[in-house]
Amino acid sequence: MGITTEASDPRHNGDIRADVTVCRYLLSRIFGTIKGMTSSTAASKSTASNSPAGSLDANHPLKDGRTSDSPLITAYRGGKPSRRPVWFMRQAGRSLPEYLKVREGVAMLDSCLRPELASEITLQPVRRHDVDAAIFFSDIVIPLKLAGVGVDIVPGVGPVLDKPVRTAEDVAALPTLTWEALEPIREAVRLTVAELGSTPLIGFAGAPFTLAAYMVEGKPSRDHLGPRTMMHADPETWTALANWAADASGLFLQAQLEAGASAGQLFDSWAGSLGLADYIKYVAPASACALDHVRGLGAPLIHFGTGTSELLVAMRDVGVDVVGVDYRLPLDEANRRLGGTVPLQGNIDPALLSAPWDVLEAHVREVIEAGAAAPGHVLNLGHGVPPETDPTVLTRVVELIHSIPAK
Repeated sequence: MGITTEASDPRHNGDIRADVTVCRYLLSRIFGTIKGMTSSTAASKSTASNSPAGSLDANHPLKDGRTSDSPLITAYRGGKPSRRPVWFMRQAGRSLPEYLKVREGVAMLDSCLRPELASEITLQPVRRHDVDAAIFFSDIVIPLKLAGVGVDIVPGVGPVLDKPVRTAEDVAALPTLTWEALEPIREAVRLTVAELGSTPLIGFAGAPFTLAAYMVEGKPSRDHLGPRTMMHADPETWTALANWAADASGLFLQAQLEAGASAGQLFDSWAGSLGLADYIKYVAPASACALDHVRGLGAPLIHFGTGTSELLVAMRDVGVDVVGVDYRLPLDEANRRLGGTVPLQGNIDPALLSAPWDVLEAHVREVIEAGAAAPGHVLNLGHGVPPETDPTVLTRVVELIHSIPAK
């Protein structure tokens, strides 16, 4: 799925399709004139040129049949799965005692870059919960780390950069992420896929806006004023930074998919801080650019953001197969806004994981009912698993979902 430059009007069919070989975002017939982004013409240094031509080899799980008919991939493609698929964002993490044990004494980013450890952490929730997918254990700032940008995860704070990126000179000085630097990621994926059998692995990357927001602020922010101001005050620098982040995220996702992941999800954690007009003009082009690295591989692509109920159509229109919906918007309303054009993923409220079981069960059944009208539905949370979640509750939720026949 790509970006159309001719043929049918997306306003009439709710879809934007065409093969794309360079990074383009051309939606002027809908939104007016939008400056296109061509990979690495805005940024002084490119990551895209370091990656080989993308393809999946014959031994890839999607090619050899291991995952192509799995419940997850079937639902992502709009078919009828053999059972109702479910997985959880942040399913591999602090809610699991086995995770806490293997992470003892190991810094977060180090755990992401040790292939055997990253693979083990990715596999843990599949073993425990019988979820229908593994989500690759990593962090959205890993591409920065591998490129040579000074960044670390500070406990209790989150990603912190040695030096924020706030000027044209800062962007021009950014190092290049090379294909070779991503070898620890590919190795971790290969190890994981070898153990998963018919269970798909989902690769992921942070969307360019979220990645760039961390880079401008230098740390987590509540309102993301820095990047939002830069868009308007210095749009050329913003475009260059967003383009750099798009290439880094796209290359990161490409490495995972080519090494064996069967689907890819772009996470835009902070897009909810944006209005629709700013998202379309300043952010969607970069997200489309990131996805250009992988959209020709044939793996389903998912786009998820938090607080993005008003952005769902624009998020779909960057060229994805599935839209993730957070807990704020019922799935039947999300499907209505999207015109019934794509499968949905979501959207159990994480807050209810600690509620009495009868309350949680009723909520899960409501989510399933609300998602029934969509072309496909994969159950997930409307955000990540809270660290304090009782893992036995997640297992019980999976059992409940699997007990309800897929339609």
